[in-house]
Amino acid sequence: MDSSPVPIILPFSKLQDVVWRFERPTVQECFFTFSAASIQKLKARANSETPAAVTISSLQALLAHLWRAVSRARRLPPEQETSYSLLIGCRGRVKGIPQVYMGNAVVVAKASSTVGEILDKGLGWTACQLNRVVASFDEAGMADWLDRWTKKPDFLYAGAKSLGGAAVTTGSSPRFDVFGNDFGWGKPVTVRSGCGNKIDGKATVFEGPERGGSMSLEVCIAPDALQRLVVDEEFMDAVSMPM
Repeated sequence: MDSSPVPIILPFSKLQDVVWRFERPTVQECFFTFSAASIQKLKARANSETPAAVTISSLQALLAHLWRAVSRARRLPPEQETSYSLLIGCRGRVKGIPQVYMGNAVVVAKASSTVGEILDKGLGWTACQLNRVVASFDEAGMADWLDRWTKKPDFLYAGAKSLGGAAVTTGSSPRFDVFGNDFGWGKPVTVRSGCGNKIDGKATVFEGPERGGSMSLEVCIAPDALQRLVVDEEFMDAVSMPM
């Protein structure tokens, strides 16, 4: 970044061009909490279905579980392409970005497959697809992208995340100490995301209220798909607290 041009010319001829509006699809949300024991069970199952050289994390196992369940709930055909986009944090991965960096230092990584593959090949195979995109993060490639961006800036808008009802996206992190915050009113009893996250296929992950390895997912999908998701026995078997 030291060689970046100054100033960086943004691709907007007038201020109104900065704002890009889109028609939000109708979605409903549900908040699912998974106990630490349930997370460990999913992780053990996923790792038992993957090659020994691959280690599936707790979060990858949980998100793979969600990806498969949402695909079932959406009743997508086996040949339909589906994707899972993850926001990968650059803190600790890119030199010069400290852990205490204030801002969204993230890059989008996307795993793609067909619905038939993730449903037929199981939890471990699906988790491997997520593991692969996380492992593919390359600091040199990130530096090249940043260099290109300063010369030709582009922006990702919320509407671009709604890809025909077949995509899932996850942001945030269970590592964020959301239940440790106290602004003078006592510790939080629950947590939710803002309206900017309410798009079809967005799953925001949080530390679970039990802490100690528990996780929560705020899932937004089409109303009919959500009705099917909350009665999906395979998915709900891992849920300790739906809200």
